[in-house]
Amino acid sequence: MSKSNTLPSRDALKGQAKRLRAALAAEGDLITHSDALELIAKQHGYRDWNTLHATADSTDAKPLAVGATVTGRYLGHAFSGRLVTVSELGGGSRRKVAIQLDQPIDVVRSEHFTGLRRRVTGVIDKAGVSAGKTSDGTPHLIVQS
Repeated sequence: MSKSNTLPSRDALKGQAKRLRAALAAEGDLITHSDALELIAKQHGYRDWNTLHATADSTDAKPLAVGATVTGRYLGHAFSGRLVTVSELGGGSRRKVAIQLDQPIDVVRSEHFTGLRRRVTGVIDKAGVSAGKTSDGTPHLIVQS
């Protein structure tokens, strides 16, 4: 497997390992968190977790600018879109963003009604990840440039 061009944040990688471990446990295959991290590293094309961790840690996020095309996930749904606002918060450690989506996404998990979103907003850190998380630990918003 080749190395990923765009790595998720370290927190997102750890979240992937946590979900992998839980999925395997549900099937009766018990592995340690350390083993799950190693599997995630291999999935992204790295020989081990330490190498992936160091690479993910050293990748500098591109500065976000109004008009930039971004991809990511909002409440677990993949999206692509265009940044319509970017504001620095907290001395530059966080940014408030608004993204006009290329395609609307349904953020409601019900068969009885829908909640289509054409624009999403959120506060993200320098890695593009929101502090707010869903009940399963997934960040509300992940933005990649």
